[in-house]
Amino acid sequence: MISPEAIKNLRTQTGCSMVECKKALEQAQGDETRARDFLSASSAQLAAKKSERQIKAGLIDSYIHSNRKIGVLLELGCETDFVARNEIFKNLAHELCLQISAMNPENVDELLGQPFIKDPQKTIQDLINEAVGKLGENIKVGKFVRFDI
Repeated sequence: MISPEAIKNLRTQTGCSMVECKKALEQAQGDETRARDFLSASSAQLAAKKSERQIKAGLIDSYIHSNRKIGVLLELGCETDFVARNEIFKNLAHELCLQISAMNPENVDELLGQPFIKDPQKTIQDLINEAVGKLGENIKVGKFVRFDI
């Protein structure tokens, strides 16, 4: 029997739904680390299924470094305006801007393959897949540009 506290704790850590957290904990026989691995794999599968869906909305985000010598503009797409206004989506866009500022990728493919600066165990693609799992929509990085002086 999985306790409600364990489900709530996993949900707090991952942002996934209560149902998904309960399923993952049941599959992992209560092991929280294995449950997070199950959720990560589930998010990747969901992202693959949704990857063909059309991007019709999104946002433009920016970042200017504190020294005022590096700046980033990013286009991040999703399927609906509802998700584009969601704090999870907005936070993802900001994290991607920070990543681009710090790592200076040449193109989207290079960006997606980079280790995430705040958690090198994850790639940027993993980070996006997690957001797809939480939000239930296709998410794609459009264009970005990094300025530096």
